[in-house]
Amino acid sequence: MSKIVSLTNQKGGVGKTTTSVNLAVSFAVSEVKTLLIDLDPQSNATTGLEALIENTQGTIYDSIVGKEKITNVISSTRLDCLDIVTSTNDLVGAEVELVNLMARERQLEKALKSVQKKYDYILIDCPPSLGLLTLNALTCSNSIIIPIQCEYYALEGLGQLLNTFRLVQKNLNSKLEIEGVLLTMFDSRLNLSSQVADEVRSFFKDKIFETVIHRNVRLSEAPSFGKPALLYDANSTGAQNYLSLVEEILHNGN
Repeated sequence: MSKIVSLTNQKGGVGKTTTSVNLAVSFAVSEVKTLLIDLDPQSNATTGLEALIENTQGTIYDSIVGKEKITNVISSTRLDCLDIVTSTNDLVGAEVELVNLMARERQLEKALKSVQKKYDYILIDCPPSLGLLTLNALTCSNSIIIPIQCEYYALEGLGQLLNTFRLVQKNLNSKLEIEGVLLTMFDSRLNLSSQVADEVRSFFKDKIFETVIHRNVRLSEAPSFGKPALLYDANSTGAQNYLSLVEEILHNGN
């Protein structure tokens, strides 16, 4: 049975999609069978892997509103251990369509049941909001990863996210845990990065990943080529950071 992990933070620009894409690819090259679900209407995870996607039959929108089985919308990639369910901006309409459905917060959970045994990890790139799409992701997940950028106002809005997390835990998914909080965009040359990192560590304590994602030009360039950092420049700091993160997650899971 696969472990389902949602990457979520309702604040945009924190490295959530970058982490989703690079974590998925790092799992795959470590021979961990992985499915990445792009649940963000901005579909940046889809474009970030564009050069690797081999066939697209449909999108997560088709599955979550019940038009297609999830097995019919999974796309293979050039990596043997990585599949993806892509997204387009059609997904914006799913929020509206889900409102009228019974058990609307469980549509993704229902869709994923048929493929859970096929993968070791299912990663969900959530939209930067706490709407019905994110609620669907949290309801079907075993855990969440919260990326936080090492910049001003890093902790802004996190109270709302943690409140939603607790409500889901209490009412919809008692098994939901925090996998870890990931510090992103860390710049060792700036005192601010260290100050923010210290502040986040004091707030989350043992929930912080030891691995830190450093600010890295190659990491920022890679999506414009439709590639993850690992296939754009395997020796870059960003690519190596995500490989370290996979090692840490797998080690903690054993």
